[in-house]
Amino acid sequence: MKVTAFLVDDEPKSIAILKNKLERLCPNITIIGESGNPKLALTLIKELKPQLLFLDVAMPEMSGFDLLAAIETPSFEVIFVTAFDNYAIDAINHCAIGYLVKPVDNKVLVDTVDKAVQNIEEKTALQKNKLFIENLDIQTFQKKKMVIPTQEGLEFVKIKDIVHCEGEDGYTKIYFKQRKPILSSYSIGHFNMLLENHEFYLVHKSHLVNLIHIDKYLNEGYVILTNNIKIPVSRNRRSDFLSKFKK
Repeated sequence: MKVTAFLVDDEPKSIAILKNKLERLCPNITIIGESGNPKLALTLIKELKPQLLFLDVAMPEMSGFDLLAAIETPSFEVIFVTAFDNYAIDAINHCAIGYLVKPVDNKVLVDTVDKAVQNIEEKTALQKNKLFIENLDIQTFQKKKMVIPTQEGLEFVKIKDIVHCEGEDGYTKIYFKQRKPILSSYSIGHFNMLLENHEFYLVHKSHLVNLIHIDKYLNEGYVILTNNIKIPVSRNRRSDFLSKFKK
């Protein structure tokens, strides 16, 4: 069976390597498109309607999970391509969606593609993709959980457990009540966009706090959080911030 495929990866070298391997090792795969820009890829995928999508996990602006969630009925088969070989893979693999770890092993590639082709023949991709989105809850930016790319891999964290986020030189340090903080390559602005509808408030240009974790507000313009951290509230934000607590 001939299968059409589309490749999404923000690293041109990774796309080139994967294309070469597919052309050499998987003659039943016809590559009909590629993109290093996930937003552009969304448009192209909808137009070209590939049967198989090779999708990078961690990309700027939009992760592979976000891209998949943005497609209303993802009936194509998905093979995630990731540099992270950790517990996040279990969540992906749990839904029987394939994954490849960079650098991609030839035998694993062939076996994974064969499995994807079989799934396509059995027309089970739509059902599995729906299950994947439902399990990770990313259709609505993870009402209960969110995926945070870090240097070590992917962190699946409960939003309610985040106490506050602190911007540091384009990165964001995420603090919790009962575990060590983690550092993400995403900016504080990115997390503000994701969390503003989850009772989080940007009290300062560098500090995003979870309102349910505020223990005290001090008149001099600080909040004390449940992890005993003292955070400044910008003068120009104090009035709006305090209005959040007025009945």
